[in-house]
This record gives sequence, C-alpha cells and structure tokens, in this order.
Amino acid sequence: MNTDSTRARDARASRARRIVVGVSGSIAAYKAPSVIRLLRAAGHEVRTVPTAAALRFIGAPALAAVTGSPVQSGVFDDAAAVAHVDVGEWAELVLVAPASADLLARAAAGRADDLLTATLLTTTAPVVMAPAMHTQMWNHPATRANVATLRRRGVAIIDPDSGPLTGSGYGSGRLPAPEKIVARALAVLDSAEVSDHRDLVGRHVVVSAGGTREPLDPVRYLGNRSSGRQGAAIARAAAARGARVTLVSAHVDAQVLADLPPRIEVVPVTTALDLRAAVRAAATDADAVVMAAAVADFRPATVAAAKLKKHPLAPSDAQGGPDGSTGPVIALVENPDVLAELVTDPPRTDGGRTLVVGFAAETGDADGDVLDHGAAKARRKGADLLAVNAVGRSQGFGDVPNAVVVLDAGGREVTRASGSKQEVADALVELIADRLEALPDRQ
Repeated sequence: MNTDSTRARDARASRARRIVVGVSGSIAAYKAPSVIRLLRAAGHEVRTVPTAAALRFIGAPALAAVTGSPVQSGVFDDAAAVAHVDVGEWAELVLVAPASADLLARAAAGRADDLLTATLLTTTAPVVMAPAMHTQMWNHPATRANVATLRRRGVAIIDPDSGPLTGSGYGSGRLPAPEKIVARALAVLDSAEVSDHRDLVGRHVVVSAGGTREPLDPVRYLGNRSSGRQGAAIARAAAARGARVTLVSAHVDAQVLADLPPRIEVVPVTTALDLRAAVRAAATDADAVVMAAAVADFRPATVAAAKLKKHPLAPSDAQGGPDGSTGPVIALVENPDVLAELVTDPPRTDGGRTLVVGFAAETGDADGDVLDHGAAKARRKGADLLAVNAVGRSQGFGDVPNAVVVLDAGGREVTRASGSKQEVADALVELIADRLEALPDRQ
C-alpha cells in the first residue's frame, strides 16, 4: 500500500545528514563521544558545539577527535565567520545530549549567551534534547515548565531514564543509552523530512486533536477516550507536504507530541470553550481546518469549588437510582458546535476561503448504522468534508488501526481510507491538498 513512501523513507535513511551535537554541562557529557561515534558510523557528518560548562567535564580535543572537525564553543571564537548563524544554517538536525537543567532554562527563555543557545535560536532544523540531571532537578516545577515550553515550540524531548545517578542517588534523570538517543533523534529527523509532494507549501493548516475535559470540581471532569493520535498524524502529514501547521492539542500524550516535527506549533487546551477559542484564533489565516479532536457536547452548568463528597447530600442534590441508592444530580449545558461555527461564521480575516474538515466518531444504534448517522451529521454540519469512523473499546480511539469514510457536505461518499493512523492521515491530507488546489482564492 505504501511502496512509494517506503522507498522514499529508505532513500532518506541512506543519505548522510548534517548533524550538530550540542553538549552541555552535565556529568553525563562523557557519553557524548559515543553518541557522535554512532552518528558518524551511520554515515552522518557531525559538528560539536559544547558549552563552557561542558568543557569542564570533557575536553575539546576529545570532541574534535570523534567528530573529525574543530570544536567551537564561543560566539566570538571567530566573529567574522558569524558562527552561530553558520552552524544553525548548516544543520539538518540539532541534538543536545546531554541537556542540563541550565541549558533547558536558557533555551526556554530564548537566551543566546553562548554558541549553542545562539545556534538553537538561528536554526530552522529539527531540535532534539536529551536532558540529564539529578532527580530533584528534573522534577522541579521550573524544569517541568521549561520542558513544557520547549515541547510547545516543537522541540523533541527524550525523557531521561531512571537508574543510578551521581554519588549515591537513584531515580529519574539519567541520560538514556547513546543507542536510544541516536535512534530517537534520527526518527525525529526522518519524520521531519518533507515528502516528494510539496503541494501545501505556503498553506496554513490548523488541526485539533485529543479529547476535551469539562471540570466537575477541582478533581473530576467529564471526558472521553480520544488519544489525539489521529489528529497528530494529520498534523505530521500536512507538515510533510510543506504546510505551516498549528496543532490545537487537548490532552494529547506528551510522547505523541514529542514525536512530531519541531516546526509544528502546538497550542494546548483543556475544555471545549478553550479549544473553540484556540481554533478560531489560529484559523484567521488558515487554508484548512481539520477538526479531529473529540469535543465535549456538554459541560457542567456549574463547577464545584471543592471536591464533591458522597455524604451528606441535601435532598435537592440527590436522586434515587434503580437500586435505591442516591447520588448528586449534575446539570449540563450544551457546548458550542465548533465545527458548525467554522462553516457558518468563518474566522478567516483576509478574505480567503478555508476548507473545513470534520470528524464524526459514531456507533450504530436502533436508529441507524455508523454511516447513516455520519451522513446526517455531514448534512447538518455543512463541512466541506466529514471523516466518519466507528469507535468502540477496540477500534478508533487509542493506538489502534483506523478506518474512515469521507463524506461531502451533502452526505455523499468521497473516498475511504484504512490502515494505521498515519496511513489514514496521509490519505486525508492528500485529499485536502487536492481540494485546496481546486478552491477559489476568495470567498
């Protein structure tokens, strides 16, 4: 089914890449030469950019020996060469291993006070960071916030392993094995490689993914089982065809987001109202919006300020069940229909036309099967395309294969796609690219 794409991926894998390995001030810097050796053994060209602190753990001669090229660490080592720009433009991948807590903080703040952080600001290549530090530092709220910031910007973070640390410490914060770091870094680079199809260059595609959560109290929420994998795959497929992609992410697993190409902008949201605002804000110049997220139809009318307790319940708050038990009654209000609003009230402000694509996760019932409900929804919503898929405990949601039937605004079948979530995404994005080509430039 994917013979051509497989051949293209194999061809990319055999091509030598230009990789910058950044090394920061961590005791784990001694593993950097092993990372470099593995990259060079795979045929890639490597330059190393250590920080001044890294050179206190491992010498520049050792790094120069394993890379086969001189080592630069200062912005002003050769001011005329403008090294921070040159290195950033040369790189097809920037891998920082290890990334210390200090390096993460400086990168998150946008600092450019040495060659490595300046390179991170100038490069347009994918960036992968492998943090290494003591457990308390890794778990500190400041570090967690810095990691979250970097991930939102598209940096792929390889979570540290657990194991023995410096001294007598044991816990999370250990730099993963060089083989694992190299495999993850090259996988990120491979996913960031554009395909032979460049038909979405200059286009902006907004994708929503995951499942919204509607709070009941400070502890509980109403939610759904969407993993966000299908939406993330669509974002990846659109980026591979050259699009600028914004992913509005509702509780998508961090590892799924970490595997995305760094150039995808990720906007995290929580509730349906959050998602609605984020999608509309991003779509003011969008050529296509793909609503793959599972958005809650209802939310609690009120959110309790404190955790709801089983007992005692006021008579007005209790309702009898079939077994005689009582429980609280939760009043719900309807959430806005984000997909329908994109059709009836387009947020695009430049006069352009936005292709609107929806998803309908359906189950059959006494009133009709999955396609019956999907066709009715397609006619009701009015989206240009609606991807209908059956969902249940073993299909649709999660890390499982998917199958969709794509309908037009009249409920008529356009195409079908099945296989892995990435295969379904590739087929959908190809259809979107064809439809965008056929759209008029103005409304």
